Amino acid sequence: MTSDSMTQPPREGIAIGVDTHRDTHTAVALDALGGWLGRTVIPTTPAGYRDLVSWACSLGAVRAFGVEGTGSHGAALARQLRAGGHAVLEVDRPDRATRRRRGKSDPIDAESAARQVLAGTATTLPKGGDGTAEALRLLVLAKRSADKSRTAANNQLRSVVLTGPAGLREELRGLSRAALLRRCAAFRPGDPADPAQAARLALRTLARRILALDAEIADTTRVIAGITATRAPAVLARTGVGPDVAAALLVTMGDNPDRIGSEAAFAALCGVSPVPASSGLRTRVRLNRGGDRQANRALHVVVLSRMRWHAETRAYVERRTAEGRSTREVMRCLKRYVARELYPLLMATMRA
Repeated sequence: MTSDSMTQPPREGIAIGVDTHRDTHTAVALDALGGWLGRTVIPTTPAGYRDLVSWACSLGAVRAFGVEGTGSHGAALARQLRAGGHAVLEVDRPDRATRRRRGKSDPIDAESAARQVLAGTATTLPKGGDGTAEALRLLVLAKRSADKSRTAANNQLRSVVLTGPAGLREELRGLSRAALLRRCAAFRPGDPADPAQAARLALRTLARRILALDAEIADTTRVIAGITATRAPAVLARTGVGPDVAAALLVTMGDNPDRIGSEAAFAALCGVSPVPASSGLRTRVRLNRGGDRQANRALHVVVLSRMRWHAETRAYVERRTAEGRSTREVMRCLKRYVARELYPLLMATMRA
């Protein structure tokens, strides 16, 4: 660990800001009045994290650690700090105006993180990352990755069929997706230097990849469904909520759900809270385009399902549409309602 701490005596209530990277973290300590106390650089290892805590505590009583990127490079550090009983806050990157004025470096970013702690603008607690929500996050991540790869492979397979030799196109014309994949996976191409045989080889490769991804996605889906059915049956019992929706919302809640203080905070986190957009004599609100977009998508799926199959929701849509509301405004109201409905169930699930 390298350090260049100043020699002035430590003060109480210091703030530690940490700029995180893959191999090293840079930390800056500020006293309660914003005075510079020191800087240190640590490796991203358990020993380095312990050195950071020792260095910080040697300067005085620590108010909180403001860590940038608690969901990526700073995740391991945040978990170890929380396990040690230290207060950890998630901080935002410096805004563009600040970076234009002051420039950018690791110490500057770390100092900005510490000043957010002192100013009270850093109030978000990082996710725990040590329970069911973290397990679901990893499974959902794997499933989404496989789903994207499958979509790309499907598009490529159709493109090869479309642009392939006429005989090959006629051979595959009119087949269902399952039959097309089976046929292509069973191809025995000849000389790959021949374009016609190269097309068969490409189709066989893509078909086998798609079939493997189908099996991978099905296996992961079964695991996610099993976890949500065991841990969140009350959430799944709500209309329009399936395993994927439940998993996305549980991931958003995190393993320490008390960091979300109210259902209004949960709605804002999901990007479904109304945002004031008034000016002069005009009073209105607009859609919230922030928040966790995967959680927003999950609520959107619930609303779409209810608008089609749920009688009370369909009646509500008809009534608000007759009042002159647009479909987008009606769906915003419905997503806010669903967030209010599911919040206590999600809290009870994660606390249990």
